[in-house]
Amino acid sequence: MIEPQVRDWMHLGVITCGPDTSAEEVAETMSAHDVSALVVVDPVGYALGLISRTDLVNATFVQPYLKHWRGLAARHLMTSPVVSVRADSPVREAAQVLRERKIHRVVVTVVEGAWERPIGILSVTDLVGRLAEA
Repeated sequence: MIEPQVRDWMHLGVITCGPDTSAEEVAETMSAHDVSALVVVDPVGYALGLISRTDLVNATFVQPYLKHWRGLAARHLMTSPVVSVRADSPVREAAQVLRERKIHRVVVTVVEGAWERPIGILSVTDLVGRLAEA
């Protein structure tokens, strides 16, 4: 039996934002695209981190105490460095990363020199959906 690879189970494509995108814009983008996380990328499109709905919810508890702060942006709330896997990784390895890190999704990337370009997302929901189909 051939072991499934991440590319076979992932969502191809990512919704992104820049590190200076405001928390409000991040929330609006998530809502508009019906996604629970955005990949934070630099101007060239390389992955810097990930910001999730959970990060935004946690920020709502902090923001009232930051009255003189100019506003929270993706760079302040994102998980960085990005937790990633390669498209040709076995799904079992990606699932192990999710379990060990206690996270809900990993960014699927292509390595370009010292940088990672995001090409998709593999989430716990993707894994459960595939297992339910089996």
